[in-house]
Amino acid sequence: MKLAKRVSALTPSTTLAITAKAKEMKDQGIDVIGLGAGEPDFNTPVEIIEEAYSAMLKGQTKYTPSNGLPALRKTICDKLLKDQGLTYSPGEVVVTNGAKHALYTLFQAILDPGNEVIIPTPYWVSYPEQVILAEGVPVFIEGYEHQQFKVTPEQIEAAITENTKAIIINSPSNPTGMIYNEQELKAIGEICLKHDVLIVSDEIYEKLVYDGAKHVSIASLSPELKEQTIIINGVSKSHSMTGWRIGYAVGNKEIINAMTNLASHSTSNPTTMAQIATIKAYELGDGPVEEMRVAFEDRLNKTYERLISIPGFSCVKPNGAFYLFPNVTEAAKMAGYQNVDEFSTELLEKANVAVIPGSGFGSPDNIRLSYATSQVQLDKALERIEQFMKASILS
Repeated sequence: MKLAKRVSALTPSTTLAITAKAKEMKDQGIDVIGLGAGEPDFNTPVEIIEEAYSAMLKGQTKYTPSNGLPALRKTICDKLLKDQGLTYSPGEVVVTNGAKHALYTLFQAILDPGNEVIIPTPYWVSYPEQVILAEGVPVFIEGYEHQQFKVTPEQIEAAITENTKAIIINSPSNPTGMIYNEQELKAIGEICLKHDVLIVSDEIYEKLVYDGAKHVSIASLSPELKEQTIIINGVSKSHSMTGWRIGYAVGNKEIINAMTNLASHSTSNPTTMAQIATIKAYELGDGPVEEMRVAFEDRLNKTYERLISIPGFSCVKPNGAFYLFPNVTEAAKMAGYQNVDEFSTELLEKANVAVIPGSGFGSPDNIRLSYATSQVQLDKALERIEQFMKASILS
């Protein structure tokens, strides 16, 4: 049977491919350390779990409105007002089956064939694929390492054409962990307003910031930028609720209504008890979030110093998310490999350490390592990488 062109052109997720290979090796009894995880290693706070269980016992197991429970949408509005000083109505919120689904539905709602979406590199692996699925065209601009992987207003303006519909800003970033500051966002925002480019602001890692860094939503910088921005967020990273699949989009009511209509014919609604649990997550405040953030910051500081001491590894220190994104081109050459993809494969097969090659993020010189695992495992993994390098150089 011939498949549709839209799926035939898709590139498999590099992250999932490496994770599957690592799991296969583990199932064979091999002691693999996985540094590919895109989720916190903490369990969901018990109060949230208990809230969902209680809701199920009370019979709250039925359909909800396609855009989510009114109480949850109100809670999201309250959260945005408290955290960012942003005022939205529940009608400007759609709750989705994870932030990934919010992005997918948004692109389906706003893109016509040939519409362009500017995507800074390095990028999260699903951005270009989702644009392509909506018959849009990804336009890549490079966030250079010497610029902390950030793009400039000049780069953005040079990439804008009559077909440009949107730009994606992911801050804090997956995979680099970089954060745009207020001045940088203002400058980007001016270009987007000048050319009427919709800003898709992916803020899923907003709570995971370090070394005194501050997350700023571009929508909070002016009323005009608020109207020009769709915020994407959720509780997957902030509350360690990846499997609960609750995300949301907030912004222009016409776009949100279109997303809601699309959801009504595709997913009906996000899982009811997971929505109720999300209300509880936001009612708890930042206590559980801060506990996890502090642990990640401690791991970052310890792991970063050890990582950059490994021969051939260089790394811009991130101040958000839970990833390190070192440049390993020199390490790959020193170890006798042609490219970073080959280096990453050999690292898994010979050192039993799973990392994600940067080619999947549009950055073939780098690898992504997640420190969303215990410090014991991180130390063990770095020791293996160091021994792998020493053995490769000697041979």
